[in-house]
Amino acid sequence: MLAELAGLSPAYFGMVMATGIVSLAAHLLAMPGLAQALFRLNIVIYAVLWLLTVLRMIRHSRLFFGDMVDHLRGPGFFTSVAATSILGSQFVVLANDYRAGIALWTVAITLWLVLTYTIFTGFTIKERKPSLDQGISGAWLLAVVATQSIAVLSALLAPHIGQPGKLEMNFLALSMWLWGGMLYIWMMSLIFYRYTFFPFSPGDLSPPYWINMGAMAISTLAGSLLIINAPDAPFLLSLQPFIKGFTVFYWATGTWWIPMLVILAVWRHVYRGFPLKYDPLYWGAVFPLGMYAAGTYEMIEAMEIGFLSFLPPAFLYIGLFAWAAAFTGLILDLLRRIGASRT
Repeated sequence: MLAELAGLSPAYFGMVMATGIVSLAAHLLAMPGLAQALFRLNIVIYAVLWLLTVLRMIRHSRLFFGDMVDHLRGPGFFTSVAATSILGSQFVVLANDYRAGIALWTVAITLWLVLTYTIFTGFTIKERKPSLDQGISGAWLLAVVATQSIAVLSALLAPHIGQPGKLEMNFLALSMWLWGGMLYIWMMSLIFYRYTFFPFSPGDLSPPYWINMGAMAISTLAGSLLIINAPDAPFLLSLQPFIKGFTVFYWATGTWWIPMLVILAVWRHVYRGFPLKYDPLYWGAVFPLGMYAAGTYEMIEAMEIGFLSFLPPAFLYIGLFAWAAAFTGLILDLLRRIGASRT
C-alpha cells in the first residue's frame, strides 16, 4: 500500500473539508450526536492524511513538489488549508476549545502563505505552460475556499479574544473575505471562458467543478459571521450595508450554480455515459453541499430572512447522502486495493 503513496492526490484533504462542514451543519440544525461523531472521525482522518502526506513528501519528494507547480494538481494543496481551518472551526463550535482553534488557525495561516506564494509563483515563472483549456479547472477555486476558510475561523475566534485582539481578528477576517471574493472573480472569469469557448468532454467535468458553488457558499458563511460580529467592531458596523449586500451577492451566485451543475452532471453521467466510480476528487463535490446548508443557515440568522429556512435542512440531508456515498466508495476502494496487494 505504501507504494501507492506516489499517486496520493494533493486534494485528499477535501475529505476533512467535507466531513467537517457536514458536522458543523448538523450542529447548526440540532443534530448534536451526528455532529460530534463526525467531529471525532474528522480528527482521525486529518491525522492520517497528514501522516500520509509527510510520508509522500519524504519518499516521493520530486513528485510531491512537482505537483505544486502542476496547473491541474497544484491547487489541490489548498485543501490542506481549508481542512485545517474547518477542523479548527469544529473545535471552536463543537468543543469550545479555543486553544486548539488558535493552534489550527496558526497552522492554516502558515500553510496559506507558503502555498499561495509557492504555487502561484511557480505557475507564473515556469517555462512550459498548458493552454487555458488544459490547465484550468474548478479546483483552482480551492484557493478561494482556503482564503475564506481562514476568514470563517477568524470570525469564530474573534468573540473569544480580548481587545484589541478582537478588532485585529475581525479585521483579518474582513480582509480575507474581501480578498477571497476578488480571487473568485479573477478565477471564475477564466473558468467560465473555458466553459463556453473551448470543447468540453465528459472527462473534463471533474468533481471539483462543484467548487464553483462551494466557494460562494463559504463566502456567504464568512460574510454572515462578519455581520454577526459587527457590534464588537465599529469598522464592521460602518460597513454593514456593504457586507450584507455582498453576502447576498455571494449566496445568489452560489445558488445560480446549483441547477447548472446538476444539469452538467446529468449530461456527463446519463447522456454521455461517463462511469460513476470512486475518486478522491468527489469529496470536493460533497463539501459544497454541506457548506451551502451551513452558509444559508447563518445568513438567515444574520439577516433575519426566515423564508429561506427550508433550504438548510434540505441541503444537509443531500450533503449527508453524498458524504455517505463517498465514504462507502472510499471503503470499497481500500478493500479492493488491499485485496489486489495480496494476490
